Amino acid sequence: MVKFQRNSVFILLIVCLISISISGCAGRSGEPTILTLWHNYGGQLKETMDELIDEFNETVGVQEGIIISVTSISGSASIHEKLTMSANEEPGAPPLPDITIAYPKTALLLAEKGLLADLDQLFTDEELSAYVPKFLQEGRIKDGVLYVFPTAKSTEVLFLNRTIFNRFASETGVSIDDLKTFEGIGRVAALYYDWTDAQTPAVKNDGKAFFMSDSLFNYALVGCHQLGANFIEGNAINFSSPHYARVWESYFKPAVMGHASIYNGYATDLFKTGEIICSTGSTAGIMFFSPTVTYPDNTTEPAELAILPYPVFEGGNKSSIQRGAGMCIIRSTEEKEKQAAVFLKWFTRPENNLRFVSSTGYLPVTEEAFGEIMSRELETIADENIKKLLTACRIMQREYEFFISPLFEGIDQLEERYETGFKSIASSCGDSYRDLLKNSNPEKAYEAVSGNALSELSNLF
Repeated sequence: MVKFQRNSVFILLIVCLISISISGCAGRSGEPTILTLWHNYGGQLKETMDELIDEFNETVGVQEGIIISVTSISGSASIHEKLTMSANEEPGAPPLPDITIAYPKTALLLAEKGLLADLDQLFTDEELSAYVPKFLQEGRIKDGVLYVFPTAKSTEVLFLNRTIFNRFASETGVSIDDLKTFEGIGRVAALYYDWTDAQTPAVKNDGKAFFMSDSLFNYALVGCHQLGANFIEGNAINFSSPHYARVWESYFKPAVMGHASIYNGYATDLFKTGEIICSTGSTAGIMFFSPTVTYPDNTTEPAELAILPYPVFEGGNKSSIQRGAGMCIIRSTEEKEKQAAVFLKWFTRPENNLRFVSSTGYLPVTEEAFGEIMSRELETIADENIKKLLTACRIMQREYEFFISPLFEGIDQLEERYETGFKSIASSCGDSYRDLLKNSNPEKAYEAVSGNALSELSNLF
């Protein structure tokens, strides 16, 4: 009886030890940890994202006992709204995920409420040194702490309909090299207006616009930065800067004279109809360029797209804005935060990150991915436009500074007011300018309508 009791106690002890071992290794030999993820990658990106998550779950996830479960795929605005509701504990708000994509303004709200994990504690200095420094810097949104991890970024580049430009260039002698500076773009735009105007000699002053910036706010922000000035001082626009006056004039004058476009939409819309043939805009917009131009008479022609590094003001420094969301880890337990970091490290490995961005207009986030790995990857990419885009971005990664937009409460409203005000004043002056052209030359007509335009814009703020 005693022997039986001793054996029973021994077996019970072994069972307990095994149970403790399994519990201690939860996520390895026990039940895996399920980490929820919210992201905004739809369309073609969703397929790539799904493939990568499945691969993680079937490889590293199995080894580490982690399952990534996507519980929300929606647009940036929707994710911002849901995260804000959850952060404010509003009625009906969904529980926060373990990992979420977030733009800096959204992440700042979460960080201020103490809801984000400190990523500096989850990555070693050596691991962080592999990433593009400016991309990491943008994620340090509060007190220098890394809260937003770069997973895919975008910048702005120059897009050009090479098909139409080549015809124009052959008759006027302009070169694609003229588009390296904004001053060069302005000169080419004036020639292009005259060239298109001459194609309908029976109708005067009906030339076409050459150029458009998708974001006039970014145009001013980066332009001033290139010239060594700040477009934003504190939380306000620095209208008194002479550098800003130069940037303003470089777009406002062509817009009034019909050489540049004022349009409440994206340049890709105007590319489709040949209304413009050159623009600056986000690399992420590459997927929206049409391979053909359809003219008002319903005739079409192929459109070869050229993609060039972002233009620079003469005498300025090479810089371009960096944009895009990153991923945040929601504060929970030490173990879950570490497991979430395992996924981010895997997802941003150069080979995985390049797979994610190679079918889109996004940029990889590590130095290595921009280097030899991208060189090899470029040879395998079937989409010629993506190949051109990544080639231009490689040049920019080596030669440009990626500029971080200011982050403060109300920045979105400030941007909207600036865009609306600029376009309204430019459109009104453009109407008056065209009326004056009936009895005046272009320069005098422009001088007559533009004298108070900059003051009028600044008075809106």
